[in-house]
Amino acid sequence: MEEYLKLFVASAITNNFVLTQFLGLCIFFGVSKNLNASIGMGMAVTSVMTLSSLLAWAVYTYILVPLGLQSLMLISFVLLIASFVQLLEMIIKKHAPALYNMWGIYLVLIATNCIVLAVPVTNAELHSDFLTSLVRALGSGAGFALAIILMASLREKLQYADVPKCLEGLGISFILAGMLALSFFGFSGMITL
Repeated sequence: MEEYLKLFVASAITNNFVLTQFLGLCIFFGVSKNLNASIGMGMAVTSVMTLSSLLAWAVYTYILVPLGLQSLMLISFVLLIASFVQLLEMIIKKHAPALYNMWGIYLVLIATNCIVLAVPVTNAELHSDFLTSLVRALGSGAGFALAIILMASLREKLQYADVPKCLEGLGISFILAGMLALSFFGFSGMITL
């Protein structure tokens, strides 16, 4: 149990895909303008990442490896992720149209988000078992949600700050992301896997 807790914390904080490996920055900068949208996007990415990682694990373990088709791993993982995102988009459009309108194009970008693809690929490369794959996916999703929520909170506070004209918008956002990345790098080495 302790090993899974370490893996969860390492996936969420010390190996955070956004702030230590700089993956998924499109959604990170695009959605983090609004805290409510960021919370919803964090939950959506976490759920898609977890479900697609588990299905990708099953496809890789029970279909691709026994048939010697590991070279089709990326293609099959991309198809699985795109299917989940399409399903999520239809559900949100029907049951939460305000959230659907708030996310806009970024909902579709979950399908092309490299974090969502990085987790199943990492699980496959490390030959992770089912529970390890689940914990890594949940931890990575929690790390993405933590990063985007922190960024949204800071960006909302900056609306009331006196930011120099040349840094308004994306300029100050990059500075904030750099400061967040530095704070997360401070945790590196605490948990080694």
